[in-house]
Amino acid sequence: MALVEVQVPDIGDFDEVTVIELMVKVGDTVKAEQSLITVESDKASMEIPSSTAGVVKEMRVALGDKVKQGSVVLVVEAVAAAPAAASAAPSSTSPSPVIASEARQTNPAPAAPAASGPVQVHVPDIGDFKDVAVIEVMVKPGDTIKIEQSLITVESDKASMEIPSSHAGVLKELKVKVGDTVNIGDLLAILEGTVTVAAPVAVAVAAAPAASAAVASAPAAAPTPVAAAVAAVAAPAHAPGGTTLGLPHASPSVRKFARELGVPLAEVIGSGLKGRITEADVQAFTQAVMSGAAQTKAQAAKAPAQASGGGGSELGLIPWPKVDFAKFGPIERKEMGRIKKISGANLLRNAIMIPAVTNHDDADITDLEAFRVSTNKENEKSGVKVTMLAFLIKACVAALKKYPEFNSSLDGDALVYKNYWHIGFAADTPNGLMVPVIRDCDKKGVLQISQEMGELAKKARDGKLGPAEMTGATFTISSLGGIGGKYFTPIINAPEVAILGVCKSTMEPVWDGKQFVPRLMLPLSLTWDHRVIDGAAAARFNAFLGQILSDFRRVLL
Repeated sequence: MALVEVQVPDIGDFDEVTVIELMVKVGDTVKAEQSLITVESDKASMEIPSSTAGVVKEMRVALGDKVKQGSVVLVVEAVAAAPAAASAAPSSTSPSPVIASEARQTNPAPAAPAASGPVQVHVPDIGDFKDVAVIEVMVKPGDTIKIEQSLITVESDKASMEIPSSHAGVLKELKVKVGDTVNIGDLLAILEGTVTVAAPVAVAVAAAPAASAAVASAPAAAPTPVAAAVAAVAAPAHAPGGTTLGLPHASPSVRKFARELGVPLAEVIGSGLKGRITEADVQAFTQAVMSGAAQTKAQAAKAPAQASGGGGSELGLIPWPKVDFAKFGPIERKEMGRIKKISGANLLRNAIMIPAVTNHDDADITDLEAFRVSTNKENEKSGVKVTMLAFLIKACVAALKKYPEFNSSLDGDALVYKNYWHIGFAADTPNGLMVPVIRDCDKKGVLQISQEMGELAKKARDGKLGPAEMTGATFTISSLGGIGGKYFTPIINAPEVAILGVCKSTMEPVWDGKQFVPRLMLPLSLTWDHRVIDGAAAARFNAFLGQILSDFRRVLL
């Protein structure tokens, strides 16, 4: 049997598109026209089908790769019945990709002359669709609209599509709202000012899988732009309770917006019709991540009562007490800050769902503190101030490498060991507690960690931390060293399995075998998940961490 390279066919006027989903793997048996990958441009998503049947021998693309016409997707060992020259077929007979595409004209008509005054924008020909529901409104009165800018998103039982504007101008009035149903010719909006008529509009469509069969049997004649977009598809529209082929329920423009922010759409809770993810949902998720309190769909579905005083019935508890505090004396009511509201549910979930135990210990940092002070004097001109937390991060990395279960996460009945060491540190800001993450701490020295920590802490205080700077931690340190206290019980930041709490160091008398001598002692509070870690391992971790802090040369071993 011959090995055949399956390439990206002619997908129209697209230069490079991003691979957002892999639908097959090595060893799978694929049929001709079976979808292999899903790609996406800024306005359209499309499934790329196989040009031949056979067994997948090699994948040539990965998630996030850029592909275009002619790019090799994979290599299959073709079955005898497969066309021998499938991969070399001329473009006129290349299979149409199974797409959810923005419709295009082969030879776009020139724009009409500019006109003045109110202009009506109607629903264009969107194919064989009737009474489609408006599920998203993407503009508002007063917005300046460009030609072919998407105005609304509509959805039938089998397809979703963005409806663009046929003119440019200022939106004076919007004639539809979320939940309305529209048909071809319905009035969408009124624009005012100088407007320019566009070529026949393009509609971003996502139709049903059954349409792919129509594509395979369709004649070679070029269809009309919108009909081609409707007929040549097939990423299914979102159906609650049904399969989504791994694609989030969001428009291409929203998915592009999420990619630019680094937001994983699979974790965003949609507030639109039928759970559709809107741009506002992406922005809200970003803000939640920046606060260190993002909540996933699964967490939201299973989260118990809110920390601000939910009922507790989900846990079989008696109702939360309702008290009229004013009858006992004067009161003042203040709403909780947004970050505390968001973080409350996560903190409560972690505190209840994780069987957490805390070990308290002390570390002698007398010599390390002297070294830190001398280091800062030597590097005074560099502007980088080394803190004890920077040394603690390096010490924790050494301990995590020696006891890797502390650098793991639970995934069902399996334990995921991470071969990277990203350390989060709690930062107190005017907007609430945030947890920036320093990546690859095993590859960085104390000076570099101190510099990055200072930069991240400043961005946290200024409210400028990005989502990528708040995620991916494998272990977290919560330090109260600048405030005071002795010991405390930090709450584990799921899906991590441990967290270290640190309080203010104090000078204490320590017996050296002959006499009491003054030593600078650092209180350590290690909270750990008892499902993953046992008491002996936790005691060893703390003891080893204390040994490193008392003699930092051990970090080199």
